[in-house]
Amino acid sequence: MGTPCHFALFDLQPSFRLDLEQLAARYRELARSVHPDRFADASEREQRLALEHSASLNEAYRTLKNAPQRARYLLALRGHELPLEVTVKDPEFLLQQMHWREELEDLQDSADLAGVATFKRRLKIAQDELNESFAACWDETARREEAERLVRRMQFLDKLSYEVRQLEERLDD
Repeated sequence: MGTPCHFALFDLQPSFRLDLEQLAARYRELARSVHPDRFADASEREQRLALEHSASLNEAYRTLKNAPQRARYLLALRGHELPLEVTVKDPEFLLQQMHWREELEDLQDSADLAGVATFKRRLKIAQDELNESFAACWDETARREEAERLVRRMQFLDKLSYEVRQLEERLDD
């Protein structure tokens, strides 16, 4: 195994539930210790290693701080690589996606900033519920399919919340 587990870099056990503030603090502490500036006078090899370590640390932090990415990573650690883009075999959720998309378009057309704020709160609640559901089942082999379905839903909501933030910025200008 070439690169260490992302969780191991932060001295954490693989888990979906993480204290994100603690993760950020640990990241800053580790990032300072491997910052390339600290190795300015070091040998070329030491500089390269520091740079590689810094890159690994950045990638691990980006993965672990984002719930859907952390979920995918946990499944991959258990030997279940999820294809990035998958047609959701989840008719109930597909319908929900269509409703959300239509609602977002309406909010955009009407430039309803208050409506966007309400939509964003509902989205956050849906994300929190998915996160809780995933946390409860990701490590159970018998519930692998459910965990994968939840990750796909999480990825969609993550993308949708990014689009909502963009809309908010446009309407704020």
